[in-house]
Amino acid sequence: MLQTVLRDEVAIVTLEHGKANALDLELCRELAHQVTHATSAAKAAVITGRGSIFSAGVDLLRVLDEGPDYVTEFLSALSTLCETVVGFPKPLVAAINGHAIAGGCVLACMADRRIMAQGTGRVGVPELLVGVPFPAAPLAVLQSAIPIQFVTEVIYGCDTYDPPAALARGLIDEITEPDSLLDHAVATASKLSGVSPEAFRLTKAHLRRSVLHQIRSPANDIEADVRRFWASPQAKILIRDYVNKTFKKVST
Repeated sequence: MLQTVLRDEVAIVTLEHGKANALDLELCRELAHQVTHATSAAKAAVITGRGSIFSAGVDLLRVLDEGPDYVTEFLSALSTLCETVVGFPKPLVAAINGHAIAGGCVLACMADRRIMAQGTGRVGVPELLVGVPFPAAPLAVLQSAIPIQFVTEVIYGCDTYDPPAALARGLIDEITEPDSLLDHAVATASKLSGVSPEAFRLTKAHLRRSVLHQIRSPANDIEADVRRFWASPQAKILIRDYVNKTFKKVST
């Protein structure tokens, strides 16, 4: 599911979960655990994916197969993951090795620096195209990471972007060659860890204070409606239609 190794005092956390590193209940919980515990001996961390996909986002097939109780548990675990990664007190770099779609894009946006491999990978958040609303925590992450002039374009537009277009909209910070992606991400994380750890921690705490407040104290009435919708029969119909169209498009 996950592999964590230490290189030059930088913890490299690699997503190895199925073909697409799709976010489900177990991956959200394990990633939050790894970020909290497996990186404790490191000065910084890098999150990346295996193969050509960073993460394809929420496992929609799992949402369709499971009942409302699973959806409720999953959304809670996703919120906890956002709080854990956003609140990580050390430098964190996302090495985006390929597609980072929906929740995968959100995960990348939790990092302090986002470096993407040049190629055919795409980044974006098509949640509204799926037919489901953004939960509070992922939406807060996106609002904090994307330059304000592009927030509504990225969220309402439902588009996915190639690396140059993603860079132009602030979804990523750098583009590098695939062969050097991980080395460059580790070097970047190591450089960020070169300052006083306490100075970095306190500065990052200030920078992340607003988004963490939104994650921990969402607008309860709206979030309650969002979670009810995700667990509703209507949401399943919309998700199933999206999955059927998407899989048909991929297979033809």
